[in-house]
Amino acid sequence: MTDARTALVISAHAADFVWRCGGAIALHQQKGWEVTVVCLSYGERGESAKLWKEPGMTLEKVKAARRREAEAAAEALGVHDIRFMDLGDYPLVLEREDKDRLVALIRAVQPRFMLSHSAYDPYNTDHMYTTQVAMEARMIAQAWGHEPGQKVLGAPQLYLFEPHQTEQMGWKPDTFLDITPVWDRKRAAIECMEGQHHLWDYYTNVAENRANHFRRNSGGQAGGRPAQYAEGFQSVYPRCVDEL
Repeated sequence: MTDARTALVISAHAADFVWRCGGAIALHQQKGWEVTVVCLSYGERGESAKLWKEPGMTLEKVKAARRREAEAAAEALGVHDIRFMDLGDYPLVLEREDKDRLVALIRAVQPRFMLSHSAYDPYNTDHMYTTQVAMEARMIAQAWGHEPGQKVLGAPQLYLFEPHQTEQMGWKPDTFLDITPVWDRKRAAIECMEGQHHLWDYYTNVAENRANHFRRNSGGQAGGRPAQYAEGFQSVYPRCVDEL
């Protein structure tokens, strides 16, 4: 339990949090937030092709390599805490006890907002399954009858970060975040992901494109902020505000 400003990232695989919301993590850490990342799997079966091509590779060696990469990336971003549930991937499956562990973590962190994957991803069902689990765990964490005596969760927003091949996913961003001040930290984290070198420049380009959208939606040539790098997110739940 904590009184700090906290956020929680629920990542299907050990690299997802880097590509998709590394800037948000670094920016909020810089502003004094405590961001916790939980990786449900290492992505050892489906997202480690480069490692599997090495002679003598084993499952445990791949897991160890992916964990080292994720820990190095988390350090580059300034992550407050990173957890590895090691639940396997392709497919990713959570049993009831696994979900209870995730609920317990959510209640311990008491996040003011959460981040996870797009709600639909036909190319990687681990991703959309993770968001289904995140929504379910959020719901359970709000239930007074679940582990009575624990502090229940409030109503943190769940932001869905940008998927790969965005146009196929039905993902529609309604929030853009300027990550220019921490771009060097995100790029450093990206370069920790040696197992997926082919994505380094791809996600740099995504950040540049989203900065274009940020500039346009913040005022464009009429005075918009000159963001160079940005991330986009889609909110799931209504916002309750006192002013717009």
